[in-house]
Parts: sequence; C-alpha cells; structure tokens
Amino acid sequence: MPIMKPKNCFSTTLLCIYLTLLLPTLISSQSCQRTCGNLHLKYPFGSGPGCGDPRFHPYVTCSQEKLTLTTHTGCYTITSIDYNIKVLYITDPSMSTCSCAQPSKGFGLDWNAPFSFDDRNIFSLLDCSITSSPIYKPDGFYGGGNSTLVPLCDSEGASICSLLYSCRPISALNTPISTCCVYTPVDLGPSFEMDLQKLKCTSYSGFFSFNGQDSNPQSWEYGVALKYKFSVSNDYPGACADCERSNGVCGYTGDYNSFICNCPGGRLNTTGDCLFSPYWSHGLRLHPWKMGVWLQIYSLALFLVWIS
Repeated sequence: MPIMKPKNCFSTTLLCIYLTLLLPTLISSQSCQRTCGNLHLKYPFGSGPGCGDPRFHPYVTCSQEKLTLTTHTGCYTITSIDYNIKVLYITDPSMSTCSCAQPSKGFGLDWNAPFSFDDRNIFSLLDCSITSSPIYKPDGFYGGGNSTLVPLCDSEGASICSLLYSCRPISALNTPISTCCVYTPVDLGPSFEMDLQKLKCTSYSGFFSFNGQDSNPQSWEYGVALKYKFSVSNDYPGACADCERSNGVCGYTGDYNSFICNCPGGRLNTTGDCLFSPYWSHGLRLHPWKMGVWLQIYSLALFLVWIS
C-alpha cells in the first residue's frame, strides 16, 4: 500500500483547516427568514436587522418566533398581516374585551412610525369621568343657568356601548353607560395618542370587525388594525418583487441601506434576484469580500498542488 508523503499529508491538513474556517461564512442558511412563527414575512417586514425595509425594523421585530410591534406605549403581538390592503393586526393585552375587563394606560403610535389607524377601528373609552374628562365639554346654557355636558364622541356609539356593557366582565365595572365614549372613525390627533390617564378613563376596548354579528360582542374581532406605508405612492418596489418571486428575501446593506436580495441555500446575496439578474450590472454582482475569499481558496489550492 503506498504511503502518503509527509508533505502531501501536511498540504491536505492545511487545506482542510483553511476550508473549515472559511466555509461557514460561505455556506450558510438564509440569514433573512421568510416566516416568523406562523406568519409569512414579505416586504417591508423582516426577521431581523438587514431584512425588509430599514424604516420598519425598529418597530416590527421577530423574536422567539413571535412578530411584535413596539411603540412608546408598549409591545404588541402581531396576529396577522394583510399584504393586499397593507394592514397589520395587533392585540393589546391591556385591552378590555367581552372576555376580560382590566385597567389600561391606553395605546399610541410613535409620531415618526410608518403606521396609521385603519378606518375600521372602533375604540370605546370605558369608565370615563363625566366631571373631569376632557372628552366632555360644556355645550350651551339653558334656562336657569344649567349647562349640559356633550361627549366628544360618535353620536351613534351608544348602541356599541350598550352591547359592550352587556358583557359580564365590563358590566362588573359597575359604571353607567354614559361613561362610555366611542371614537369612530378614530380621531386621536396628529400624534395618534390615546392616553387614558389624560382622558380620565380607566380602560378601553377596541375592535376592527363585527365579524358579521353586529349584536353579539362576544364574536367581534378585538384588537387594533394599522395601515402601513413604505413610500408616497405605496407601490411595491420592482426589485423586491423580482427578489421574492425568485425565492429570495428583500433586505438592505451598507451605510446607505442599499437594496439587496438575500438568497436561500447559502447562495450569495445579489443586487437583483436569486436567478442572478441584477439591476446594477449585466452579470452577477458578488460582494467584494466574498470574491476575495474565493480567490484565496483558489490560490491556496494551486499552491498546494504545486508543492505536492
């Protein structure tokens, strides 16, 4: 049996060590994931830094397979996303529903976040102080100097309040229905803020659909629906659409957050799609550091063959 020469053995060992150190950087799983738990992720949302649109990452994050919206008022689980109408749906654990009534500080959006309230939202402020809440104001004087208090609420919201107060947990608040105020459509001011402490209300309930059962509050879809916008026209970026059609995930890189298509199976990121049809050049555009690594491997292989 022929015996391997020492220098051949050394060359083989050196090549194995070098490849072991480099291959993890070249062959890796897709760094930007297409799902977070049971939610499908598409632009502008991403599974982590460098994924999706950089304007959304501070607010929408994926951690432990749970997609979360973070604002200055708290963290909220995203239950679903409708990419066709560009709306995401969240739940607020402090919100009162037909199943549970509890105190809350309210809900608000950051003023510079790319979100706004969907018109389908109906917010009911619960247990508001008639004497001190700013949602009530004096409106006219009648004979004898008596004034009336008229809520700055939807005039047709009384029926919603009545139905909510038919729920056992909310009725347990033991407050008159007149302390319930319904905002629809939502008008929370330019800061999109619902500060219940300032409004002198102890809780709120919110839903975005009657679910086909207007008179059955137990079947309503509780939560908050938020519209999102990633450009003036909100048109889907063409490069990103091509990337996703080729099984890639849209992301960004560099100091200027330039677009990049993150490809699966350890394939290199490109400036176009995962079928290697870049927009910025007629051929495949490799990252300089990856091209350098491949050149190093090729040079080392030639050297080892030469000394063998």
